[in-house]
Amino acid sequence: MSNSISSPCKDYADITEVRATDPSAITRAWQTRTTRPAIRGNGRLMIVAADHPARGALAVGSRPTAMNSRTDLLDRLRTALADPGVDGVLATADILDDLLLLGALEDKVVFSSMNRGGLAGSSFELDDRMTAATAKATAAARMNGGKMLCRIDLADPGTVTTLAACAQAVDELAAHGLIAMLEPFLSRRVEGKVRNDLSPDAVIKSIHISQGLGSTSAYTWMKLPVVPEMDRVMDATTLPTLLLGGDPTDPDEAFASWEKALALPSVRGLIVGRTLLYPADDDVSSAVATAVAMVR
Repeated sequence: MSNSISSPCKDYADITEVRATDPSAITRAWQTRTTRPAIRGNGRLMIVAADHPARGALAVGSRPTAMNSRTDLLDRLRTALADPGVDGVLATADILDDLLLLGALEDKVVFSSMNRGGLAGSSFELDDRMTAATAKATAAARMNGGKMLCRIDLADPGTVTTLAACAQAVDELAAHGLIAMLEPFLSRRVEGKVRNDLSPDAVIKSIHISQGLGSTSAYTWMKLPVVPEMDRVMDATTLPTLLLGGDPTDPDEAFASWEKALALPSVRGLIVGRTLLYPADDDVSSAVATAVAMVR
């Protein structure tokens, strides 16, 4: 194939060829991509998320190696993004660049994933430093914003490094007029493994801590789990909020909980990854269509 990206790559071999022979084509493609504002129409958002692999979190439910294959993940993402009700994607640069070269990001909302240093299962998991996208690179690629995981363990000194890094990123994104999306959890180690406390009061406390990060909240959004008593949880913030899907359990139960929470006033939509990309029956189109119908 030609080294030009005037047309999308036809297959994954084309992507590797471009990366090997003309890597600057990726920068050019970001500059010529058709962008869109995050909010338009009825203001609701349906975003698919795919940033787990960069933390070494490759399991989905009972499948420990579900996300091992990059091409399989890209196939699933392209299926999801082909649904006109899906507004966009959240991912790390490697995945976003692949989707870009495939032409899958035209007229889509794009969020970069910023802190992936807290590798799943590591001794330093809660020291979640910024190892992925920067605010500067996110702005240069004309994306809509950046997302930060903000796990708070009151017994782990690594938490303060994460908090400081997230606060700095909030300011840097705001300086570019970009959304700073915070995904907070109150976390603790149980038998050596990091576990998120999904009780309503724990989620409320994580909201209050994280929404105070940075010197401005003008561009800050929340990415929050769906837990019991969501009306009380959402009363803790006035920030626009997207609901996350978490690790898939019972799909019917998950969809029912999303539908109820989506009716709350500050909830602006869904940002869901594995539940939609790796449903138990592997019917990505159907899972995405169900979620889209709820958001719309």
